[in-house]
Amino acid sequence: MKFGSAQPLRRREDLRFLTGTGGYVDDIAPKNALCAYFLRADMAHADITTLDVSAARAAPGVHLVLTAHDLASQGVTLGMDFDTVTNRDGSEGAAPERPVLARDRVRFVGEAIALIVADSVAAARDAAERVVLDTRDLPVTIALDPGAPAIHPEAPGNLAYDWGMGQEDAVNAAMASAAHVVKTRVVHNRVIVNSLEPRGAWAEWTGGRLHLCVNGQGVWGQKKELARMLGLKRDDVRVTNPDVGGGFGMKSFAYPEYVCISQAARLLGRPVRWMSERTEAMLTDNAGRDLVADAELAFDADLKITAYRVRLVSNLGAYNSGYAQPIQSELFAKVLTGVYDIKAAWLNAVGVYTNTAPVDAYRGAGRPEAILTIERAMDQAARVLGVDPFDLRRRNFIRAFPYQSATGELIDVGDFDRVLDRAIAEADIAGFHARKKASEAKGLLRGLGIATYIESILGDAHETARLVLDEDGGATLYVGTQSNGQGHETVYARMVAEQTGLEEALIRIVQGDSDRIARGGGTGGSRSVTTQGTAIRGTVMQVVERFTAFLGEATGQQGVAFDGSVFGAPGSNLRLTLAEAAELARTKGRADLCDQSATTKLDGRSFPNGAHLAEVEIDPETGALVLDRYTVVDDFGTLIQPTLAIGQVHGGVAQGFGQAVTENGVYDETGQLLTASFMDYALPRATDLPFMSFTSEPTPSIMNPLGMKGCGEAGTVGALGAVSNAVRDALAGRGVEQVDMPFTPLRIWSWLQDAA
Repeated sequence: MKFGSAQPLRRREDLRFLTGTGGYVDDIAPKNALCAYFLRADMAHADITTLDVSAARAAPGVHLVLTAHDLASQGVTLGMDFDTVTNRDGSEGAAPERPVLARDRVRFVGEAIALIVADSVAAARDAAERVVLDTRDLPVTIALDPGAPAIHPEAPGNLAYDWGMGQEDAVNAAMASAAHVVKTRVVHNRVIVNSLEPRGAWAEWTGGRLHLCVNGQGVWGQKKELARMLGLKRDDVRVTNPDVGGGFGMKSFAYPEYVCISQAARLLGRPVRWMSERTEAMLTDNAGRDLVADAELAFDADLKITAYRVRLVSNLGAYNSGYAQPIQSELFAKVLTGVYDIKAAWLNAVGVYTNTAPVDAYRGAGRPEAILTIERAMDQAARVLGVDPFDLRRRNFIRAFPYQSATGELIDVGDFDRVLDRAIAEADIAGFHARKKASEAKGLLRGLGIATYIESILGDAHETARLVLDEDGGATLYVGTQSNGQGHETVYARMVAEQTGLEEALIRIVQGDSDRIARGGGTGGSRSVTTQGTAIRGTVMQVVERFTAFLGEATGQQGVAFDGSVFGAPGSNLRLTLAEAAELARTKGRADLCDQSATTKLDGRSFPNGAHLAEVEIDPETGALVLDRYTVVDDFGTLIQPTLAIGQVHGGVAQGFGQAVTENGVYDETGQLLTASFMDYALPRATDLPFMSFTSEPTPSIMNPLGMKGCGEAGTVGALGAVSNAVRDALAGRGVEQVDMPFTPLRIWSWLQDAA
């Protein structure tokens, strides 16, 4: 403890996780719960002409079968509520109904058509075989083509939105008068999230109240949506999140299954449980990315950027989902211009519906896409203009802070030159030429890639913490964020212990329960420790202030103060720990002091940033790629618990590498997902990644009292550009002009053959 929050520590959660004693959603379902199974569409676009479930209802072990028409007749609101954006013409983005069960038409393979509840999953699956389902095929659209046959009547030409931000006229003028204009196309491939624990939930009703236990990233959004769709008062809905095995944004939102099993439990008077199977998850979970960006950079004669223009065409899948429309518009725009001083920028983002699974937030949500786009554009510009890529970046770095970006974001602090200098030193760029020669001697191609990135933390700027001082001398902390494996319990317990002097082992963390925690922002957007840590600090300060006043009155001492571990007063023998002060308060009838909460609000966003350097080796005979070296220098501001932060960076880099090199969600022309198992969808493995060099080069944020900047998504934000630029560099000498993720051996080999 004497070394403070920078002291490395072991995660307290890991004992139960590694010994198989965690409380995941499928572990803690009620023993008498019935099992839910969803009959899903095996075609991508079709009208349902016959749906007869009578034989399924009569099947052995079946308790209930529900269709969309059943739910509607029971008063359930079928359509889910999702955010839209405002189009350039002032109209709202399209908002077609997404029913929780297909209503007369299916629009992607995997869409739920009927819910079957039985004694076992096997019995429910057998009953599903008895459903009579006839359909009439409709045209299938999987390409990003606004002119394709319409999937929804509310979205002619499948156009979901046409959004813009920036200085369009100024950009056009700058482009017309620029000394150089460099164009780049960047294809962002679709990824399937594949959290270690698939989605799952169980529902029960007690005393007329619904309890949904779901492995999500927060409880309040689920609570609001369930109440709306089931016609309940919000006070009649309780949502809990137990241990969660990964989310990465995908588990942030409401899904159809949760509404269906909640209604089934209400009708049956028994708990109902559902756990997704892996292929089911790959078909139905919100996917990530899937867009094409056309970027243009304008330079003056001194190679200073005068304008930046990007047009995006994004695949939303068959429906809107939780935050799909804002991700590749509003969130992309937050870091549109990266770490560069660009006064004129314009983003035109178009969203398109296709007969594929919906697309939504995936680690970084718009920020990785924006940084990959501008970092690929900067690398291409350096190559076309014949200048050093490091030098081109330096010429255009933001240097005066606070800085107002072309899209209106206020970047509080940063020192991008210092970060890049440290990265160059840590990566031994001076030795790259020798390493390249050594690779060539082995018949291999070596490439060096750089990405200088920035991201903004997202989510609600407000957060609440409640601290209850317990009679055993410890405390219970109630938080509004939700761990998905990041180690929140460890971090928060350490924070409380450091600030109060209480014994860390006696500090208990309560999260993910809408009955026990009045409000919270959940987890996402790299917000958790920054917002929750600020709220913890605010709550502890309030506790100390009120106890200081109380002890002054109770003891008659003047100048009572708290030194971080004990209360004392000058010239007296008063020495009380917070636990002892709490016991005194209880004996004096002031138990109210032992239960306090505070809500805090961040002054503004913080902007994590850094430089990632990757070196790859490619075998031109086979196209096989090896990530040989990887260096990270990050500015996370004040680094809280470095061990956990480094783990977040490692995981983020792995996910960025996965998208760049191995992962690709692919549909055929009929809308069938060809990558619906791990036989066809390649997650990165430990052997694919080298040991990573991580260095902190901080400039503390001024937008929160902790000086933090967040770290959860930074690894992915930087990795995509670094790996992509390294591959482009390795292949440039062989005449390959365009590279697109994923960089699989077949693709690389084909590009080399075409170039030859």
